[in-house]
Amino acid sequence: MPQARYIETRRQGRLKQKIKQAYDLMESCCLCPRECQVDRARDQTGVCRASNVLEISSYCPHFGEEPPLSGTQGSGTIFFTHCSLRCLFCQNHDISIQGQGQRAQTGQLASVMLALQKAGCHNINLVTPGHFLPFILEELDIAARNGLTLPLIYNSSGYERLEALKILDGIVDIYLPDFKFWDPDIAQKICNARDYPSVARQAVTEMFHQVGNLKTDSKGIAVYGLLVRHLVLPENLAGTREVVEFLSRNVSPNCRINVMSQYRPMYRARTLPELSRQVSALEYKDALNLAKRSGLSTGD
Repeated sequence: MPQARYIETRRQGRLKQKIKQAYDLMESCCLCPRECQVDRARDQTGVCRASNVLEISSYCPHFGEEPPLSGTQGSGTIFFTHCSLRCLFCQNHDISIQGQGQRAQTGQLASVMLALQKAGCHNINLVTPGHFLPFILEELDIAARNGLTLPLIYNSSGYERLEALKILDGIVDIYLPDFKFWDPDIAQKICNARDYPSVARQAVTEMFHQVGNLKTDSKGIAVYGLLVRHLVLPENLAGTREVVEFLSRNVSPNCRINVMSQYRPMYRARTLPELSRQVSALEYKDALNLAKRSGLSTGD
């Protein structure tokens, strides 16, 4: 099994450099594409509502992730409070938008990572972590010093700034981004982020550049690589054809994708009539067939 990438990066002394780079991005905050430029060190908050203290909502061995991630022992999933995207249909809106969670003391996240490793989890799965990047890297340093060796998953909305992703080169083993929308007008209506499609294209391309196609060990457990999630939406609001064609042509013809069917109207989704129903079986089947015809690996 390959060694987790952050171990060698830390041994070379580069993890400390990356922590400083991440804090530099947070000083006048531009960790994400919103570029709010608030002073997080002075407890000012921007769109995501995150401040100068790490906040954790929950953590557990998670058995509902993709099979290469959950395996038999679960993915060591850590949910962070807040989110920069704030989608109208967010199923975790109590965490991402309403801010449910607890402020963490120094060393607490490191202890959580080590506890999940001790529980037998296959990996450490950081859910929506970008707005807390400097704190997470500091805690990773502590955890690695105390014996953390599991692969690190960066589980993201896909709305990531390139400068922040480049800091993660040599840190993250498995990237797990969403590719939510292709049409800027749809992205603007659903999450007030017209630039989401262009940002996601750049982000997924950079992620692939860092880790390549998804690779698994002899037991089928992911050890490194890219796995893209795409949630099918009613009325083709997600632009599935364009998304899968982009991944196949511009990222990798062997890119692994999870085409997901579980959309249902949550949070404020019903404020848009086209989002007020679940996806039909035919809509999902058509989306899945598009992915297969593009040559992408759907993990069937």
